[in-house]
Order: sequence, then structure tokens, then C-alpha cells
Amino acid sequence: MSLRTTSPAYVEDVSPGRGTLPPRAWYASSDAPALSLNGRWRFRLSATADAEDDSFADPGYDAGDWAEIAVPGHWVLQGHGAPIYTNHLYPFPVDPPHVPTENPTGDHLRVFDLPDGWPADGGAVLRFDGVESCARVWLNGTELGEFKGSRLPHEFAVGHLLEPAGNVLAVRVHQWSAGSYLEDQDQWWLPGIFRDVTLLHRPEGAAGDFFVHASYDHVGGAGTLRVDSEVAGRVTVPELGVDIATGEAVTVPVEPWTAETPRLYDGVLATPGERVPLRIGFRTVVLEDGLIKVNGRPVLFKGVNRHEWHPERGRALDPETMREDVLLMKRHNVNAVRTSHYPPHPAFLDLCDEYGLWVIDECDLETHGFVEQGWRDNPVADDRWTPALLDRAARMVERDKNHPSVVIWSLGNEAGTGRGLTAMAEWIHGRDGSRLVHYEGDPDCRDTDVYSRMYAFHDEVERIGRGLDGGTRKRRELPFILCEYAHAMGNGPGGLADYQRLFESYDRLQGGFVWEWIDHGIRHPELGFAYGGDFGEELHDGNFVCDGLVFPDRRPSPGLAEFKKVIEPVRIEGDGGGTVRVTNRYDFADLSGLAFTWSYEVDGEMVESGPLSVPASAPGESAEVKLPRPPADAPAGAETRWTVRARPAKATAWASEDHVVAWGQVPVTERPVPSVAPSARPSASGGVIHLGPASFDPRTGALLAVGGMEVADLRLDVWRATTDNDNGAPWQPDARYGLLWRKLGLHRMRHRLDGVDSTGEALTVRTRVAPAASDLGLRTVYHWTSDGERLKLAVSVTPEGDWTLPLPRLGIRFGLARADAVTWFGGGPGEAYPDTRAASMVGRWRSTVDDLQTPYVRPQENGARADVRWAELGGLRIEGDPVFWFSARRWTNEQLDAAEHLTDLTAGDTVWVNLDHGQMGIGSQSCGPGVLPRYHLRAEPAAFAFVFSEVGG
Repeated sequence: MSLRTTSPAYVEDVSPGRGTLPPRAWYASSDAPALSLNGRWRFRLSATADAEDDSFADPGYDAGDWAEIAVPGHWVLQGHGAPIYTNHLYPFPVDPPHVPTENPTGDHLRVFDLPDGWPADGGAVLRFDGVESCARVWLNGTELGEFKGSRLPHEFAVGHLLEPAGNVLAVRVHQWSAGSYLEDQDQWWLPGIFRDVTLLHRPEGAAGDFFVHASYDHVGGAGTLRVDSEVAGRVTVPELGVDIATGEAVTVPVEPWTAETPRLYDGVLATPGERVPLRIGFRTVVLEDGLIKVNGRPVLFKGVNRHEWHPERGRALDPETMREDVLLMKRHNVNAVRTSHYPPHPAFLDLCDEYGLWVIDECDLETHGFVEQGWRDNPVADDRWTPALLDRAARMVERDKNHPSVVIWSLGNEAGTGRGLTAMAEWIHGRDGSRLVHYEGDPDCRDTDVYSRMYAFHDEVERIGRGLDGGTRKRRELPFILCEYAHAMGNGPGGLADYQRLFESYDRLQGGFVWEWIDHGIRHPELGFAYGGDFGEELHDGNFVCDGLVFPDRRPSPGLAEFKKVIEPVRIEGDGGGTVRVTNRYDFADLSGLAFTWSYEVDGEMVESGPLSVPASAPGESAEVKLPRPPADAPAGAETRWTVRARPAKATAWASEDHVVAWGQVPVTERPVPSVAPSARPSASGGVIHLGPASFDPRTGALLAVGGMEVADLRLDVWRATTDNDNGAPWQPDARYGLLWRKLGLHRMRHRLDGVDSTGEALTVRTRVAPAASDLGLRTVYHWTSDGERLKLAVSVTPEGDWTLPLPRLGIRFGLARADAVTWFGGGPGEAYPDTRAASMVGRWRSTVDDLQTPYVRPQENGARADVRWAELGGLRIEGDPVFWFSARRWTNEQLDAAEHLTDLTAGDTVWVNLDHGQMGIGSQSCGPGVLPRYHLRAEPAAFAFVFSEVGG
């Protein structure tokens, strides 16, 4: 007796599979019956691909002792095995097309009855919208075939096998297969039937495949409609008075579809056996004058890369979650999505059509792991794999070709180069000439219509914009997009506004797509959200899977608020001269859909507001708009400003009338600098030094209290819990400042007291702050004065030695007890740093200490508020000269730095307050560029001051 230890042949076959029907257009519904087979399925997990025989597929098999799981779903998220996260490394030996014998295999069983009224005539199709990574299928004991291509639809003809009741659907799913080599995307490896399973009745004369061609002539304002159909029929569009045969073209006046004005016309394709609803958007996409143009106008992509993700269900998304994504995007001024790195659930594209988003639809192809061996044996350069590549291209294009939102096809991602990609591009160009083709890994643009890059630094992007990038002649004549930029991992991304200025300065630069939309954290009972390594993976890439603009539960991050502001479609600027300049940054829409308001603020609080009349400027146009007269009774010596906001003139499908689309602030008068006239003199009694409302330790000069508020451990602070972007990427070792700071010892600075002088009207404390094992230091002097009621601290810092590194932060830190409510006048409501401050609106804000924190999945520096004039907490008022960065938390920076998950942080009795004169920028060096030099915090002489007083004192 021999024991089988090899995989079944089909698992390691490079072909896409057998038994499936040709790919065709996907549509959500028709008048033909359909039966969802989603729900609870019986499930059995085996350790290898051949551990069990096929008898489970036979009718009458007793699976009563099997587990149950939800379909759609991933078995590793339902208590069977564990997920694995790698960025690009294959979690199995790279020996294509072979996979390990240890190949988790899930047998799925579903018994179903046909519903009452299911027609007895005609055929039926069984459709799987997504299964990872290889599936073998039986119905009522008859094998239908097997398939690969996880994020693509596959259908089987099953009408001849159906019974009125007791139908047995059996599916064997293998985690690893030859197809896994083509699916090495940066995401969790999650096997299972994770998209819908549906039985579709196919009556005689049912619609087969069809292609809706709906172009738009921007000169004449007419649309031309033609529907090519595998089964002849008629197409009607009542609103347009259209009634034509399939294959016949008609031209009529229409309103075009764009991402800004997503006009759809309802129609019907009627064949002899079926009526299929159509949602038709007229638009034309061309490459013209070296630019991507839609309906005759260049477009600027303000986009995101979107993986499908849910923190409990993984890639098994429900319609509500998909809609939530689209609504969040629209409300944050996002106008484009790259479906990284596979076609999404088709219902997501329906939403993009409806609400308006440009889409780069990307094929389910990535072979990134082959980079580790110099791309040797890369499947896209091996002709044996070309049929599988072409199958994936066809399944994407045929499924999604009727969506007006899809304007560009993408061959895949990070798959090197090879003849297989050329074959895909040629097939797509031949099948659909109405869209462009994209692939970032084609540096010469031999097969593509767009020059695309990832994470090009700002200076290189500017060279490209100016046409100084070199390359082939074809490439130099093509538009440029950043298909990935501004890596949104942890705190960040920084530098968004700097990229946007470039995009808006050079026509050739047609925008980009932030990496990425959502953190892929998995909800965990002990860790909060888990990331790579939290499930015992031997090989993993840590929290690199958490690099999104929204947290795993879809709460927007500060990065998304920053992106919204940077890409807002209306620019509002002014210099305090009584007018504002309003610029329309839309590509298609005028400003008639927006209503503008003004408010006048005194010391951060609104005192008057009203509507502002703004012309309905066309795209690209600007208007000078006069503001009202400032209120006559504005108090003297106050800081005043105008804030102008743009909101929808009426509620839209994605936003209410109070939603703010864009805003701008115009300063009028500046604040008076806080001053304290020294009059109180230091005096000693009761073992302490008294100066105005404060008491000090006579030996060390340390501040002990202000009024009735105890103050702990006030000292210079230069350390921050390093961000993912501080720690940087291995391929940029000279700028991984987090590691360099730690090597220098900035996380363990030592403080030497050089002297305490309490003569005259001041208490002066002289110190030297320095890292161990280094001759570098910061000579720091604390100079305290008081007028009897208020206490002023003037800090001077003088670097000693050759400081070549920038500092993480520079300011003071101290502890307060009993602090909770916080009020401040400055930037808000959310956090900001030197290169992430566009969304910081100056005003008067209120919060709790807990709500000041930003819950990054891996804890790190967060929560700073910019341009703070004054802050109040714990009964203490703090004013700054100049304005300062403010943060407060219930743990120290060192405790924050040591935490790996939010659950590692335990709130103490002390609130630790940072008042920073300067902060280092953020950048996006976890994968992209580091902090631009102008946002570095250089170690150079600095002087700053704070005034402390009791609230109401």
C-alpha cells in the first residue's frame, strides 16, 4: 500500500482550469430567477490537498459532524487555521508551479432546494464570484471542473444536473496552487469562498454576453449608443426615446457621465428570454496631446488604492461596507480608485458608476516574490503561463466592460516584465479600444498608454512634469501618474500638499493614488487589531499591512482629513485685504452646485456669519469675491480672521447640505504676544522657592506646582515614539531617522544640572541635556519670571558638538494630575505635523485627553495640535511665544514607544504634556520619500517661552 504525498495534478497545473464557461459581462439582476447560495455551509479542513477522497461530493454523504462556516467567508477567520501576512515574499518555497504538501484544503458542502416556481425549462448557471486560490466543484455527484483566479468570476453550466430538492453542491478549496504564484499581492493570505455563490436560471433566449458602447461627443453634446449582444434583442432607453436593435447605433443629445457628474440613463436589454436592466453612462476616454482626456478634457486623478477589507470578514465584503467606502471617498474629495491589485466585487463598480469615481481596474496578477531571485522563473516571462494570464485579463475585461466608471485597464502589479504581459496588453487593446491600458512595471511603456511610477520622490516628479526624465520617445510623449504614492502607514503620510502643488503645476502630471485606503488590521480579543506576526507566522512583514487612510473599522485617520483638504476642488485664498480668491479646481463641474458662507472669528470664536455670493466659475477659473465689512464692535487687541466654507447647494447622493467640501482662512489681525512684566522676586520658605504662583525645588530648581496644581518632572524633551515613517524602509538606510535617533541615544537623554540661580527677579536653571556615549549635547537654560499672578518660562537651547541629524522634537514635557478636559486656541480639530498641517483649521477647540489620541494600530507619536496660541487643561492655562505644538497623553513618550498594540498602553494617574517649539516632519518613508528638507527640525540655537497661570486667575 502506497501513501500519496503529492498534490493532485490540477493543483499544480499552470492552466486556468477546466469546465468553466467563457467569461461574460456581469450584471446584478434580470427578470430571470436567481438563487443565492450564500449562508451556512458544512466545512471540513484537511492538512494536505489529497488527505480525503471525493466521496463527500456524493449525494447522501453524512457531513453531520462537520463544522459550519459562513460563505462568503475565509475559513482562517472562522476558527480554522490562521491567516498569514507577507508583503511580497511567498510563504512557501519558490519552485513554480509546485506548492508544499502541507496545503490546507477546505471541503465545503451546501444542500439546497430549488425555490417554488423555478422554471423547469431552460438551463442554469452556477457562478462563483471569488474563491482563493483553487477550487474543484461537484454538483449532485457530478464533477463540473476546477478553476484558479481567486478574484475573478467562474461559471458552470448545471441545468441538466439540477433536482427540485436536495441538490448537493460540493467545493474543495486549496489554499496553495499554481495560481498562488500569480497572486502575491501585499495582503493577508486568506483561503476560502469569499464572494457570492449564485445559481442563475438561463431561459431559452437568455441574454448571454453583451457590450454596451456609449461614447460622448463633447463638441456636439451627443452620445452614441450601441449594444453588441451575443443573443439578438432590443435596447430601450425611455428617457432618451431610444428603441434600437442590438448591434444598431443611435446618436442622441445626452448629459455625459463624469466622476463629478455621474449621469446615468436607465435602459433595458431585452432578448427573447430575458430582460436585463442597464445603467448607461456616456463618456469617451482618449489619449490625446499626451494627456488622458475624458469627454475632451484632461483629468486629474485624486485617487486611492483600495484593497477589499473588513476587520472581521477579511475580503468577504457586504454591500453596506462597499457603499460606506464609496461614501467616505466622496465626502473626502477622492475622485478615483485603483482596484489594487485585483478586480473588486462587481457591486463596488456599480457604486462607482452611481456616485462617480474614476476607476483603474486592475487584473488579479502579481508575482512580486520573484524579485528575490532577480525575476528568474517569473511566470509572466514563461510562455507556459500565458494562457492563465490571458484568462485573467479576459475575465476582468468581460466582467467589467459595461461600467462607465472604468476608464483604464491595468495588467496587474509588480510582476516584472515578460511576453505574457505583452500578450495581455495586445488582447485588451484588441478587445476594448475605448479605454487605456496601464502597467507600472513597463518602464519603456512598450505595452501601455500611461507612464506610471510608484513612490517617485518630489524632485523626480517635478523633472517628469518638466519633461526632463528621459526614457524612450514614446514614454516622453505619454501622461504621467503615480499609481502609488504617499504611503499612508501609521502617522502620515507627509508631503501630500507638496505633491499636489506639482500635479497642479504641470499638465503632464495627471495625479496619483495614495497607498492605500484601509488598514488591514484583524479584530482581535486581546490585541485590539492584529497584524503580521500576531498569528504565529514564521515569515511575515509585521504591521506593513496597516498602511491606510482609514483604520480597520473605517474611522477616518488624520491622513484622510489631510488628503481631503489637499485635494479639495475649490481653492479659497486671501491676504486680509477684504477679498478672497475662489478658484474652481474641478475638471468638469462649475461652482453652481456649491453654496458659500463666511464667518468672522475673534480669538478663535465665531461672532458673525452669513452667505457669500460666488460666481458659478467654470473649471480652472478664479473669481475675486468681496467679503463683508468686519464687525464694528470687534474688540481691540484680539486675533481675528475670516473663514470661508463651500458646501453642497442642496443635498447630494453622498452628502448633506451641511457637509463642508472646501474651506479657507484669511487672517485679519494678529494676536498680541503674551508678556509678563517681572515684578515678583524668588523667596524661600517651607523648604521651597516661591515665585509668584509657583513653587520650586531649591536644590534642583525643578517646578513643583503652579497655584494648587502639582507639576512633575518639567524638562527639555527631544524624543518622540518613532512613527512607521520615522523608522523608514530598509532600502533608504541613510534616512531611517528613527533608527538613527535610537542609535544616537535620543530616546534616553541624560540631564545634568549645572546651576540654580535665584537672584534678582528671576530663577534661572542651567542644564546640559545629552545622550549617553556621545559628545553631543544641548545646553539648556530655563529662565523663570513672574508678575505675581502669571509665571513665564523662557527656554534657550544651544547645541554643542557636530549635530548632523535632525531632532525628533524640541520642547518641554511635564506631568499633571487630574487633567481631563482640554481647550485650546490653535490648529484643529485633529493632529498635525509640519508636513501634514493643511487640514489644521485655526479656531477654538475642545476635547478630552483621551480623544486627543490617534489610535494607530501600532502605537507611535500622535496627537500633536499645531499653531497653538494657548491651551487649558487641569486648571492650568498655557500661552506660547511663539505659537507651539501641543499634545497630552496618559502615558509617557517612552511607554508609547514601547507599545506594540493599543492594548499595551495603560492609562496612569498623570497626564504627560508636551509643549513643543518644533517637530520633525512626517514624510512617508515607510515606503515612499522621507521628510523634505524644509520640514526637518535642525539642531540649532532656539529660544521660546511659555506663560503659565491658573484658569480664571
